[in-house]
Amino acid sequence: MIQLGIRLHDVNSASAPEEQTLEARARKAREEGFSCVHLALSKCIAGVSFDDAALTEGLAAYVRRVFREQNLDVAVLGCYLNLAHPDEEKLREIQSRYYGNLRVAALAGIGMVGTETGAPNAAYKRDANTHSAEALHTLMRNLEPVVEQAERCGITLAVEPVLNHIVYNPDRALELIRGIGSRNLRIIFDPVNLLGPENVDDRERVLGEAMDKLCDHIAMVHLKDYVPAEGKLVSVAAGTGEMDYKEILRFLKARKPYIQATLENTCNDNAVSSRRLIEELYASV
Repeated sequence: MIQLGIRLHDVNSASAPEEQTLEARARKAREEGFSCVHLALSKCIAGVSFDDAALTEGLAAYVRRVFREQNLDVAVLGCYLNLAHPDEEKLREIQSRYYGNLRVAALAGIGMVGTETGAPNAAYKRDANTHSAEALHTLMRNLEPVVEQAERCGITLAVEPVLNHIVYNPDRALELIRGIGSRNLRIIFDPVNLLGPENVDDRERVLGEAMDKLCDHIAMVHLKDYVPAEGKLVSVAAGTGEMDYKEILRFLKARKPYIQATLENTCNDNAVSSRRLIEELYASV
């Protein structure tokens, strides 16, 4: 019952960059057996900035047509910008970009815009203040008008907790959700993004708590793997690292029927094998 998809910019349709069109990528994703995609426009269509001026009704119609022709759903439209940016002018630009993506999603029939929660600096890097209460309050203040726009558009805005970002664990995610107080604010659950060298040895507890606490709020899932390297966890395709998916898939099967889950960090050589691995494990749990 799980609906497996892929991050579309991981799909390479041809060797020449100029041939990596949205149509070709969508066609290949369908040929590889996926039912949905995670779409990041700027990473899938070369030579277009997708600034506010480009986020038009015509773009939405084009996106809707391309994926309808391939019988693919766009599970989420990605807009991964830093809503905790300290520069007020830049922050207004970022918020405006979210408004445009929400409008395109609504017109294209995409139910969700996805984002991470950033860091309180222009570099978008974890620093000493990233996990502070002040950083969370800044994010809440800046996120609130974006969520209000999501409500007006009838779209889910889903945030992705990441260990190195402001929302770094399930308790922080719940604090954000309760602080905003909107049914349109939901969670993208990416298990690997909650892990790092400091907690990976306690992986079962960390992910078990996340599933238990965030269950009601999880709208979609990202699936990838990891390998330790030089004091970090490097993201790789599902089934090519050290991740154990059984409890995650058991949770999804029991509590999240028909949820959309997109594979990440795949390439042409392993996308299909990763999909098959997840399908086989899902059937067995």
